[in-house]
Amino acid sequence: MKSARSGKLVVPLVGLLCAACNGAPSVDVLGSFFPAWMVCTIAAVAMAFGVRYFLLKFQLESEVGHVGLFYPCVVIFLACGLWLLLFR
Repeated sequence: MKSARSGKLVVPLVGLLCAACNGAPSVDVLGSFFPAWMVCTIAAVAMAFGVRYFLLKFQLESEVGHVGLFYPCVVIFLACGLWLLLFR
């Protein structure tokens, strides 16, 4: 009976020990702190507009296939790349 109680306490204790003590990376924008992932996502959306402009300028957008799938993938790729480049 005693081992069952101690087993129930081990899981929360391990979870507390594995929790990170550092705060999330934040970016100061005009006195307000924003999460780093939000800044990367906003920058990635702006860069995806640049990718679309480039593809339209050289008439390559018809080559990418389904644009409803392509542009969200571009945003995810750019956001993850920016986060790795700037915050890791």
